[in-house]
Amino acid sequence: MPQNKRESLIYTVLMCFTMVLWMSMYNVAIQHGGLSLETIRAGWLGFPVAYVFAMCCDWFLVSGLAKGFAFRFLVRPEDGVLKKVICVSCCMVVPMVLIMSLYGACEGAFHTGAWGNVPLMWLGNIPRNFIMALPFQLLIAGPLVRKVFRTAFPEGKVLA
Repeated sequence: MPQNKRESLIYTVLMCFTMVLWMSMYNVAIQHGGLSLETIRAGWLGFPVAYVFAMCCDWFLVSGLAKGFAFRFLVRPEDGVLKKVICVSCCMVVPMVLIMSLYGACEGAFHTGAWGNVPLMWLGNIPRNFIMALPFQLLIAGPLVRKVFRTAFPEGKVLA
């Protein structure tokens, strides 16, 4: 886990990149009915704006709330690192899925002009995104990003 603000920013950049890219491809594949070169192209083209939006939401809103909730209700300082990581990850996924599912519904409405469907699209996106985002975060993105992060930035090497 990051030890200071600078490490936290680097870690957030890496994690956000991984999660937003994967979830962008996943959602575009669902919209297009499968994975193809067109799906990858569409997902990649929509990625930069979604990434910037997700980074801002994560850094300025969700991270503090999720960590505050996790450390107030779910973990204690003496708990193991793995428990802390899993609790904070779960607490991050829930609000990010809610926010990014709304973002996806608005992006879909922007392309189709069907703004009246945004609430229903949002509610439909939430469970579909949650069932992909939580396992991906816990089993793939989290371990991968932590490994890359600590390989590139050994503990104690990034100063506050």
